[in-house]
Amino acid sequence: MKLLNFYSEAGEKVLGAVEGDRVYNLTGTGFASVGGLLRGGDAALSKARELQEQLLKTPARSVPLADVKHAPLVEPDARVFCVGLNYADHAAENNLPPPSSPIFFSKLAAVVIPHKAGIPIPKSSQQVDYEAEFALVIGRRADCVSEADALACIAGYTIMNDVSARDFQFKDKQWFRGKNCNGFGPMGPWMVTADSVPDPLALDISLRLNGETLQHSNTRNLVFSPAALVSTLSQSLTLEPGDVISTGTPAGIGFHRKPQVFLKPGDRMEIEVEGIGILENFMLG
Repeated sequence: MKLLNFYSEAGEKVLGAVEGDRVYNLTGTGFASVGGLLRGGDAALSKARELQEQLLKTPARSVPLADVKHAPLVEPDARVFCVGLNYADHAAENNLPPPSSPIFFSKLAAVVIPHKAGIPIPKSSQQVDYEAEFALVIGRRADCVSEADALACIAGYTIMNDVSARDFQFKDKQWFRGKNCNGFGPMGPWMVTADSVPDPLALDISLRLNGETLQHSNTRNLVFSPAALVSTLSQSLTLEPGDVISTGTPAGIGFHRKPQVFLKPGDRMEIEVEGIGILENFMLG
C-alpha cells in the first residue's frame, strides 16, 4: 500500500492512497494525513485498507497521479533522524572506517518538502550537495525495543534527499546548519507500507542528476540495518508514530567527486529506490 499526503482543489492537505496511476482520497477514514493515520494505530491502518478496497471499485472518484500536488509527508511535530557514514563505501570516501555504532543527527520537520518541490540554494553557500537515502517511518511507539522487535515498529519506507551545504558543515565543524537550510529535506513521493517491502535490505538505490547516475548502491550495504537503527535510538529516546529515520547515503556525493559537483539553479535530481519509487526535486535560483 502506498500512502501520501496531497492537496485538494481547496488547498487542504488530505490523505491519499496510490494505486497504479490513480490517487484515492482516504479522508473517509477520519484522518487527514499519513502521520495522523499512523498515530491512530493498527485499527486506523486497517480502516484505510478497507476504504481503499471500496474506492477501487469506483475509479471515477479518484484523480490522476500526474495531476496531484504532493504535500509534505511528515507532521510539523514529527522528528526526523538521519544517520552518518552508514554505507562502508561512503565512510571510505571520507577516509574514515565504518562507525562502531550509529551516528545520529536530526533534520527539522520544517525543512521537509514534498516530491517535485523546488529546493532553494542559500545565498551564502557555494557547496550545496545531494545525498540519496532510504528512510523508514515509525508506526508504533518504540521504547527500548530489541533489534528483533524493532521491525514491528516500522510502518513503512520512503525516500529522502539529505541535501547538505558542505561549506556550512566544515565552517561550523558540525552538521546542524548545513543540513537544515530551507527545503533541505525532500521526502517522498509516498510511504510504502512495510508489508509491501519483503526485504528492506535488498533494494537498489540510485541518484540521477540531470539524467546522469552519480550514486548507485544497494541497501544490503548498510552498516546498520533499519531494525538496528530503530533499536539503538530507542534505547535513549522514545520513537513515536510518524517519526522518520533516514538510513544514510552511499558513496558518490558531489563533494568527493573529481571534479567536485555542487548543485546549481535548474538542476534536477531523481532518487530511485527499488520497490519504493522515485523522488524528484529541482534546484531553485
